[in-house]
Amino acid sequence: MPQPPTDPATPPGAVHRLVDTPGGRIHLVEQGTGPLVLLVHGFPESWYSWRHQLPALAAAGYRAAAIDVRGYGRSAKPAATDAYRMLAHVADNTAVVHALGEETATVVGHDWGSPIAADSALLRPDVFTAVGLLSVPYAPRGENRPTDGFARIGGDEEFYVSYFQAPGRAEAEIERDVRGWLAGFYTGLTGGTLTPEEHGRLFFVPQGAHLADRFPTGPLPAWLTEAALDVYSGEFERSGFTGALNRYRNVDRDWEDLAAWHGAPITQPSLFIGGSLDASTTWMADAIDAYPATLPGLSAAHILEGCGHWIQQERPDEVNRLLTQWLDGLR
Repeated sequence: MPQPPTDPATPPGAVHRLVDTPGGRIHLVEQGTGPLVLLVHGFPESWYSWRHQLPALAAAGYRAAAIDVRGYGRSAKPAATDAYRMLAHVADNTAVVHALGEETATVVGHDWGSPIAADSALLRPDVFTAVGLLSVPYAPRGENRPTDGFARIGGDEEFYVSYFQAPGRAEAEIERDVRGWLAGFYTGLTGGTLTPEEHGRLFFVPQGAHLADRFPTGPLPAWLTEAALDVYSGEFERSGFTGALNRYRNVDRDWEDLAAWHGAPITQPSLFIGGSLDASTTWMADAIDAYPATLPGLSAAHILEGCGHWIQQERPDEVNRLLTQWLDGLR
């Protein structure tokens, strides 16, 4: 399909593409030639989250392609909530690889992109021959329905994933002030901007309150320029948040859909990079400890000291070095 117009946020040398998949159009930005590396962002982000990795991977001899996950940016936004189940994302990733003229790829994901990448490798090992996971550790399907577990976590307050479940509820909060909400969410999950106690409370909503009530209101963190915040907020002003939030609304469907892979390890070569100040890393420490069984092909698990959740943006040079070293080792 024709390329959409390039915007000032695009790294020099990168190009935008729109590819058709059975699930709808997927927008991506790609750079470089060589083995394909598919980059999958999380919530609430876009292809732009990989702006520092695209030129670095291209310079190292790889074809890097950062997608807008369905529901985000310029990609398709199906109306049905169940169109955002994990099986649909795996199908999208597989179709993108084939649309780019490739048979196989390494898939790398951050935040929600990490389980999407992991399940892509788990379900389609014929296509995804290696997997890199950023911030969110791999944890195989568990015994309990996810929403039941999230309800127990909240106690007297409401865990953020539970808060996101009802269609329209979180959208009503976020879309009143998209730029301000994103600024607070990005800042709050950045390493060192909150005390450990404040950081933990950020994920829980008191009765009758909003998630943003506990967001910090200070200056933006160093990694997030006003221009970068403009890019993110501009994307969500156009797209809205329903598609992005629908990922959370499918966790029980995913649990049902993936029953055949209960407890299954990912055997391909793998890499994990997390931040020491990221709740995703600390709360899921048991999942990292289980890697010898769940990721038997793991090359290394790196924890970056003082880093928060937005790892490839907070520490781009370190992440680029670790990614390219790992990818070079796969050759």
